Amino acid sequence: MEYSAKQIKVLKGLEPVRQRPGMYIGSTGKAGLHHLIYEIVDNSIDEALQGYCDSIKITIFKDGSVEIEDNGRGIPVDIHPETKRSALEVVMTTLHAGGKFTKDSYKVSGGLHGVGASVVNALSEWLEVEVHRDGKIYYQKYERGVPLFDVKILGETEKRGTIVRFKPDATIFSTTEFDSDTIMIRLRDLAFLNPNVTIFFKDERDGTEKTYHFTGGLKEFISYVNKNARTLHEPVHIVGEYKSTKVELVFQYTTSDNERILSFVNNIRTVEGGTHVTGFKSAFTRLINELGKKIGMIKNFTIRGEDIREGMAAIISVLMIGTPEFEGQTKSKLGNEEVQEAVAKVIREKLLEFFEVNETTLKIILQKALEARKAREAAKHAREMVKRKSVFGSSSLPGKLADCITKKLEESELFIVEGDSAGGSAKQARDRNFQAILPLRGKILNVEKSSWLKLLKNEQIRDIITALGTGIGDDFDVKKLRYGKIIIMTDADVDGAHIRTLLLTLFYRYMKELIDHERIYIAQPPLYKVSVGRTIYYVYSDEELEELKEEIGDKKYDIQRYKGLGEMNPEQLWETTMDPQKRKLLKVTIEDAEEADELFEMLMGNDTESRREFIIRHALQVKEIDV
Repeated sequence: MEYSAKQIKVLKGLEPVRQRPGMYIGSTGKAGLHHLIYEIVDNSIDEALQGYCDSIKITIFKDGSVEIEDNGRGIPVDIHPETKRSALEVVMTTLHAGGKFTKDSYKVSGGLHGVGASVVNALSEWLEVEVHRDGKIYYQKYERGVPLFDVKILGETEKRGTIVRFKPDATIFSTTEFDSDTIMIRLRDLAFLNPNVTIFFKDERDGTEKTYHFTGGLKEFISYVNKNARTLHEPVHIVGEYKSTKVELVFQYTTSDNERILSFVNNIRTVEGGTHVTGFKSAFTRLINELGKKIGMIKNFTIRGEDIREGMAAIISVLMIGTPEFEGQTKSKLGNEEVQEAVAKVIREKLLEFFEVNETTLKIILQKALEARKAREAAKHAREMVKRKSVFGSSSLPGKLADCITKKLEESELFIVEGDSAGGSAKQARDRNFQAILPLRGKILNVEKSSWLKLLKNEQIRDIITALGTGIGDDFDVKKLRYGKIIIMTDADVDGAHIRTLLLTLFYRYMKELIDHERIYIAQPPLYKVSVGRTIYYVYSDEELEELKEEIGDKKYDIQRYKGLGEMNPEQLWETTMDPQKRKLLKVTIEDAEEADELFEMLMGNDTESRREFIIRHALQVKEIDV
């Protein structure tokens, strides 16, 4: 086969983006879809960082399009010296074109650094941009990244700023349905990080309207994070700069056993942390140990960092010149080595000053750390006791577990089933060659609110850990997993949804690698059995039922509503929910780790206000949340 220059395809303009969208926005699923909004909003935030913008408006319209408006300087519209085209058109249609590539326009910026606007344009069915600048309104419209006409002047204006409206291309994305809850979390964070900016959000699909403006900045942010917790002292807030990197930190301890650190670089949330978090942790651990020994609260030992941070809620925000370098699976882990040094220097210097005049706060932190050290050692002892009793070993499997015959990982399945009744039916229905059944009685422990010690003492959780064979937390080893698929099978009602969420919380918090390796699934039992003469139909949603009724027409039919798995006999359970040839399974993925983390904390944690608001917003609609 000939291989010459003729076989080399050169993609022009924005063609590479449409050919390989995942390279530019991460995915073509929900996370990538929302990234389109964030890219345009980040451009407005970059204007705010330079002091030119203090208002950003985001509107989702009923037709699925989105508009972002700011009062910044407006994208330049004069003729670009190299391309001889309007700078507006160059920015919107050319990769790697924008003010962020020169040090004169932007010192600190987020987004994709000049890639963002053009990528959004390329992945939109249509996009239009309106620039208010120099007393005139400039306008251009595009279809899938291609300009429909030259930039034109619509009229005169006293305003300034940029308005971008776009509709995502349904031929690119697996879904074009924006989730306002996800977007509002991002906008809220940006408003906390940029106290001089007011962000307005409106969703015309359901009438939701929100205004975000927090003059208190990170101090107000930490109060929000801890609003339902019992705090031990006033928030500690420090700001400093080292080698042109600005570091801002706020932290506050609570009576909780959990540690929560939110981190940002140039307004971008770094879910997996990175060098700035490493710099903070190492500097803080060294300093607390040093000061603890100095005042006599630590003797002949060193307190570990995890003990020092137990109960800590902290937010660290770094503004650095240049382009942040990201690594990690979700591209949300900062990799710039110079940032680690900057953070460590600022933390040490500023906290030394703080603790010199606030020794009471230092003693509170040390006391909390000493208690955490004692509790950790007790939990370690409990784990060792559990291990000695072979709870984590495959040699002593739970009595309730009906194991399968095959020992081949990729062939085997474990069904975690709600209730003994359904568990009994599942045991009769299964193919024992490759399907194992573990019934659960009642609701398992909510691990979001529980300590390690409580978790280890919970019989149901111990049964799950033992059946899987992986261990948990620090002892977790995915190589010891006994089943290729772990399938959560609960009733299709509110209680079933709650049990499912409790199980997902356990896997997300303590066995996240199972989700990363795509081992967790959710079974979809039918809601209805519809009999038309001798023909039986199993229906999995109300929408499917309505479609079936239209199809049946005037024929007589009988409908049975399944209230739970236990109402199905083993043959029906096999046919509808367990047979690999006919069943419907939802694979559990973490497409957006930030959203998943926020969602689990809101639904399962102590934030009753946010949980109530979420439930009210979704009370009249059923949503599949791909976690």
